[in-house]
Amino acid sequence: MAAAPTAYEQLIDRHRPTLDQALETIRTRAYWSPHPEHPKAYGENGSLSAAEGKAAFDALLGTRFDLGQPGTDDWVGGEVSPYGIELGTTYPHADLDVLLPAMRAGQRAWRDAGAEARAAVCLEILARISARTHEFAHAVMHTSGQAFMMALQAGGPHAQDRGLEAVAYAYAEQTRTPDTAEWTKPQGKRPPLALTKQFTPVPRGIGLVIGCNTFPTWNGYPGLFASLATGNAVLVKPHPRAVLPLALTVRIAREVLAEAGFDPNLVALAAEAPGEGIAKTLALRPEIRIVDYTGSTAFGDWLETHARQAQVYTEKAGVNTVVVESTGAYKGMLANLAFSLSLYSGQMCTTPQNLLIPRDGIATDEGPKTYDEVVADLARAVDALLGDDARAAALLGALVNPDVRARLEAAPGLGEVALASREVTMPEFPDAVVRTPVIVKLDGAKPDDEAAYMSECFGPVSFAVAVDSAEDAVELLRRTVRDKGAMTVGAYTTSDDVAEAVREVCLEECAQLSLNLTGGVYVNQTAAFSDFHGSGGNPAANAALCDGAFVADRFRVVEVREEA
Repeated sequence: MAAAPTAYEQLIDRHRPTLDQALETIRTRAYWSPHPEHPKAYGENGSLSAAEGKAAFDALLGTRFDLGQPGTDDWVGGEVSPYGIELGTTYPHADLDVLLPAMRAGQRAWRDAGAEARAAVCLEILARISARTHEFAHAVMHTSGQAFMMALQAGGPHAQDRGLEAVAYAYAEQTRTPDTAEWTKPQGKRPPLALTKQFTPVPRGIGLVIGCNTFPTWNGYPGLFASLATGNAVLVKPHPRAVLPLALTVRIAREVLAEAGFDPNLVALAAEAPGEGIAKTLALRPEIRIVDYTGSTAFGDWLETHARQAQVYTEKAGVNTVVVESTGAYKGMLANLAFSLSLYSGQMCTTPQNLLIPRDGIATDEGPKTYDEVVADLARAVDALLGDDARAAALLGALVNPDVRARLEAAPGLGEVALASREVTMPEFPDAVVRTPVIVKLDGAKPDDEAAYMSECFGPVSFAVAVDSAEDAVELLRRTVRDKGAMTVGAYTTSDDVAEAVREVCLEECAQLSLNLTGGVYVNQTAAFSDFHGSGGNPAANAALCDGAFVADRFRVVEVREEA
């Protein structure tokens, strides 16, 4: 009688079709997602409905979030929602000298399980997270300030897609080399040389995921699942203002690992006390061999320089730029840009900041438009989009922290204000800080203005930069990407020559380009399995989400050979 399948063999049977589809999609770059975007898709087959998700989130407030992980020496917390709610949840604080050895203890069995078993366990973790999408939506909303629908979509299915994408790339890279090979070398009249060779993907060690405040799951899942799927244990260090979404993730991962017969300590949480700042300490621990980080350029540069024992993957900051030279769909361009500037109050690493517009104006399907007319029309488009407070709040969300508010309030002092920011009220959350974007006119020929537009101003601030010509716009774009980096580049032009010049700059300086977007796709949005988020080739980031390079160096292949 055949033996009953193990727990993880059952998971392989359950999730292999999803893995196969993910592998096919990263090859074709077509649209596909197993995770529904619509809120009403949840509530059946074990997934939480909207009411159940809200109740589950409410039940976490003011509680001790026990994970059962070793080395807990205190309980820490302090999250306050950008919407004005004190979460009151506390999390385990770890004695690293206890926790890190415990995490390493389970790696041998996890390594020996093989790439397929690891992928299946990861997909089960993602499936259980997906079933709790409504709960995660509230957790993301009240730690990041995203509006609810964005928190549900970006913090839920889109983040889950990015995690699954990382698992698919990890599986593809690990299985590129066969498990075994029979090697025979003829020697003429002498007997041939014959060896049996075994190849095993071997993890580097413990991966450290340093979470961000604005997109804790979307930016956290690629590194978490890439490291876990390649055999590494993963320590998750959330941003102190956005712990809950990643704590929920760690809890689910630990439950699935244990049920599949693996050590739950392969995934653990490292929450920190207010002001403790443990990221530097963790990043330099010899047990940490991989670091994934999203955040400021200064700390990203520090990690790349000092965490020499680890493979470091960073997504930092850049100055995202749009060249506006001409358009065959003027109203569509304005609507697209207005939405891009407004979404989540510009608190995305992909939001456009600099709009480079020839001072002599642009050609459009509505006739020539001067620089002043383009900027004024864009301001009106933003006003029209955000004129109703309820609609504005649903698009803007809340400012994530006081630093964003300070930059917004300082922006009018940098130049002529084309669009002033205004306060938006939310009756449901009267303490939320919600502000519309500001647009400031600057002159690309003035050195004083350059100091403003050549620095990242994270938040709902954009600069309409007047340039002398399309050629000057292209050269300023080149210099910006080369010196400051960019997660995204956009361009509007009806000229083949200008389009080719912008394209060539992006190819040479390694930046992701969107041309002439006038519909429902925006420069600051990327689709998992198809779009690359960042390039890894300019100062904004040293990695792309997600490609083979993002996963291939998280493991090495060890060969054992013996005579046949």
